[in-house]
Amino acid sequence: MTNPFDSKPQDKAVWQQESAISSQDDKLGGGRNLDSILRIPVTIQVVLGSATMPVANLMKLGRGAIVPLDHRVGEPVDVVVNGRIIARGEVVVVEDDNSRFGISLTEIVGPPSNDLNG
Repeated sequence: MTNPFDSKPQDKAVWQQESAISSQDDKLGGGRNLDSILRIPVTIQVVLGSATMPVANLMKLGRGAIVPLDHRVGEPVDVVVNGRIIARGEVVVVEDDNSRFGISLTEIVGPPSNDLNG
């Protein structure tokens, strides 16, 4: 770590960044727990679309029935983790295994804005 009292401004900026990272590691248990956190599995869902229908219509569904979704062919699908959209992408066929689908991410969605103006 560089000395924050050096006369070079870039050295001071590096020291401030290193200090921020060190204090963040201290909050996480010196970095030891960070590795444990990074290994926690999460379930990713890809939402192709949704539909709303009365229960009576739902009860009539059977094998071969088609339920129209609100997304159209070619529109991006939502990638959801813990109920929050984190990205959007296009459905693709996995190259190594033509019997499986995958998602090619086209947009990473940032955290929700806390702006009260919308």
